[in-house]
Amino acid sequence: MEYISALVLGLLGSFHCIGMCGPIAIALPLKTNTWTERIASSFIYNIGRTITYGILGFIFGLIGKGISLGGLQQWVSIIIGVLMILSVLFPVLFRKVNLEKSTYQMISRLKGKFGKMFSIRSYSSLFTIGILNGFLPCGLVYIAIAGAIVSGEVKDGILYMIIFGLGTIPVMMALSILGNVISVKFRNKIRVIIPIFIVIIGILFILRGMNLGIKYVSPKFDKEEPIEMECCH
Repeated sequence: MEYISALVLGLLGSFHCIGMCGPIAIALPLKTNTWTERIASSFIYNIGRTITYGILGFIFGLIGKGISLGGLQQWVSIIIGVLMILSVLFPVLFRKVNLEKSTYQMISRLKGKFGKMFSIRSYSSLFTIGILNGFLPCGLVYIAIAGAIVSGEVKDGILYMIIFGLGTIPVMMALSILGNVISVKFRNKIRVIIPIFIVIIGILFILRGMNLGIKYVSPKFDKEEPIEMECCH
């Protein structure tokens, strides 16, 4: 269930990412001699992004593991779920607060650091751009990171983020290879679905933390009893 949510989040979220990372994808220095080179160039860039997500999954999977060992996994899962739901309700309740504008300004500054790499038409530069692009601030990546934390295991955190990254590849590859072929009207329809899906994931995280013993949805967490050390005299 967790990995399916990561895949769908990546796939649906990639339509939202067109507005932020789309200009980078369209401006990539792809090799264009043949369609094979064009596809390979775009794929290498996207693999770079996905590797970065995997690295983030490792880091936040470690954090999740520490939380799990501390016996706080259930509470953290519930808190993250509530925060995800509030992140959807927040714009509705506080329309005057424009978080997207400040995020976009930060992204614009980071894009300037890619300048030299865009002048080099090579697989290595595309891979490097992908690696760096994966570190750009993005609300949907933060949601995926929350999933990596809730997983409670390093390997699960890595896998969650990699699957999320793979979910973003189809749309981002189409954008970099074919240009801005996805209509604004269609993107707006998808963007309506994204908040609904985020709320669903938030509810699943809350259910997971409630320890209801429901397979795949709210598995039972075994509480570890403290180990008493006996001394022999």
